[in-house]
Amino acid sequence: MQKSNEALQTLLASKLILSFFYILLVVYSDEFMSSQIVNAVLSRNKLKNSGAVADLVQSYAQTRELNKGKQLHAQLIRGGYPLCTFVTNHFINMYSKCGELGYAVKLFDKMDQRNVVSWTSMVTGFSQNFRFQEALNTFCQMRIAGEILTQFAFSSVLRACASLGSIDFGKQMHCLAVKCGFGNELFVGSNLADMYSKCGVMPDACKVFDEVPCKDEVLWTSMIDGYVKNGDFEKALIAYKKMINDGIFIDQHVLCSTLSACSAVKDFNFGKSLHSTIVKLGFEFEPFVGNALTDMYSKSGDMGSASNVFQIDSGFRNIVSYTALIDGYVETGQIEEAFSAFVDLLRQGIEPNEFTFSSLIKACANRAALEHGSQLHGQVVKFNFVSDTFVSSTLVDMYGKCGLFDHSVQLFYEIGNPNEIAWNSLLGVFAQNGLGRNAIETFNLMIHRGVKPNAITFVSLLIGCSHSGLVEEGLNYFYSMDKLYGVAPREEHYSCIIDLLSRAGKLKEAEDFINNMPYEPNAFGWCSFLGACKIHGDKERGKLAAEKLMKLEPENSGAHVLLSNIYAKERQWEDVRSLRKMIRDGNMKKLPGYSWVEIGNKIHIFGAEDCSHPQQKEIYEKLDSLLDEIKRAGYVPQTKLIPLDMDDVTKEKLLHHHSERIAVAYSLINMPTGKPIIVKKNLRICTDCHSAIKYISKVTGRNIIIRDNIRFHHFSNGLCSCGDYW
Repeated sequence: MQKSNEALQTLLASKLILSFFYILLVVYSDEFMSSQIVNAVLSRNKLKNSGAVADLVQSYAQTRELNKGKQLHAQLIRGGYPLCTFVTNHFINMYSKCGELGYAVKLFDKMDQRNVVSWTSMVTGFSQNFRFQEALNTFCQMRIAGEILTQFAFSSVLRACASLGSIDFGKQMHCLAVKCGFGNELFVGSNLADMYSKCGVMPDACKVFDEVPCKDEVLWTSMIDGYVKNGDFEKALIAYKKMINDGIFIDQHVLCSTLSACSAVKDFNFGKSLHSTIVKLGFEFEPFVGNALTDMYSKSGDMGSASNVFQIDSGFRNIVSYTALIDGYVETGQIEEAFSAFVDLLRQGIEPNEFTFSSLIKACANRAALEHGSQLHGQVVKFNFVSDTFVSSTLVDMYGKCGLFDHSVQLFYEIGNPNEIAWNSLLGVFAQNGLGRNAIETFNLMIHRGVKPNAITFVSLLIGCSHSGLVEEGLNYFYSMDKLYGVAPREEHYSCIIDLLSRAGKLKEAEDFINNMPYEPNAFGWCSFLGACKIHGDKERGKLAAEKLMKLEPENSGAHVLLSNIYAKERQWEDVRSLRKMIRDGNMKKLPGYSWVEIGNKIHIFGAEDCSHPQQKEIYEKLDSLLDEIKRAGYVPQTKLIPLDMDDVTKEKLLHHHSERIAVAYSLINMPTGKPIIVKKNLRICTDCHSAIKYISKVTGRNIIIRDNIRFHHFSNGLCSCGDYW
């Protein structure tokens, strides 16, 4: 019995020892095999075992095990083994794939005898490691050395041409590939198509595509991606459908490109069908696909679906998916949700990029949300995006739209090398604030710096001239657009000239301009003309403009209201009542006027005669005291502005309770004395409120900024920046 137990214990001990050695064998098998192979190579069978060394080096290249490859290389050098061309080529390939191109170059330079594989490995290595110019140079040296060119060398050098945008060299490679018999080869053809598309020469890419007899998914994907990058979105969708019909394998890359095309042409039904295909193929959890789907749904305004995709993709969320979601919220006006997503992004430890900031700052600009915009400016500084021209340009625009154009100017001049986007942002700021002379000076400086103006540049420039009464200057710039700057005037530029002439009271010249235009005026043009007819009491032209505007926008009551104001000015009350009956019978809704202010990160909105605010009592007491003060200072209510048949006392009360005055009174109660009051309004400020707020700025000593739907008015010490011209 005792002997039996001893035998059992001996057996167990043996098994434990064997298990231990097995573990050691598994852990050190690579090193053991490497050592064995090296010993064999260093023996007499060098030539016979060089294949084994090459296989081992190739495996290290595939698995990116650089350290093991270096150890093997060191052992061979230490053992005095002279590397043959065959093994050296494998080491060059391994070092290139592992990102140690310096080692590959040194090995290549020391080779006594190179062959076509050596040269091709170096061309490919340079291309893979983003040293594209060196890839082109090495290819040229390869040809000078008289080596036979392979499809792999052509493919690598074509990828380098695509990355460098070197279309001339790429065309030479195309000719050489045809000469060498590779013109219709699939591998080379795919890279040729990719090179032409990335260089913006899609017709040549299409020719290459058509000439390749057997097309695979790589070639199709190159074409679809090329169409998308070059803005040929409809062709991208057509190519995708042909690819499906030909039974070609679909991968996540082609789906992402096709989703981008759907977003661009707003074919969201096709985008939804692609979503079904993605789920069917099991790609819904691929990060790139999830990002593309989020972007597609966001651009369609379907934020529910975008959010669902975003939630499903929770394990792979990155800055791209967050930015797509934020941009969608911004475009659909869901600003609170956009900022919530931004806060969540920061909590996840993901760093925002320039696109994230640009989208959020744009939202603040559109809402004139100065407090949020200033906080974002701080985040931009924190994450070191101040030097990014695109982000800085959106900040310039944001401060301008909040009425702080001095901040915009300061930020602009801190941009190292402003591009046309930055210049256009500054021009837009001056235009919005009615600073036409500043806009002209900025434009001249822009031209002097060698920055080419575009269509947006001239819109801002013409608006600036219009709001400042610079008629001759505006006309000169308009007629010089095409001749001097190569920018053909478009519909929006013609509308700016109608506005320019109308504001200046040149109604006959505006009418002649309209009659000779190559376009029919849009709603903005007719509205400008109609507004000027109201101001200058031109009933006949006003009636014509109103009829045109009613045809363009039959559901918009604005034309009826403006025309009724013209009749009221002439005291034609029967016509006024007739127009107002048309509004009621046509179920047209008059757009109510609202004004809002941002105090303490909270937006307070007011309507005319608004009694809904918790501080209603204090607001109306402040309004009454202000009215007494400004009347003593010389203010006279303009009761004729109200086109209703009622007594002047009632009209005065209505004017006194306009939304912008309520907002100003609330701000005077709640804002610190030294801080400027910024009020935003969805309609144009009326003449009476403009006069009243000038007096309010005088009696209170406060700077007041009103942003209406046309421009900014900066009130200070009884004066307005517009000079009473708007």
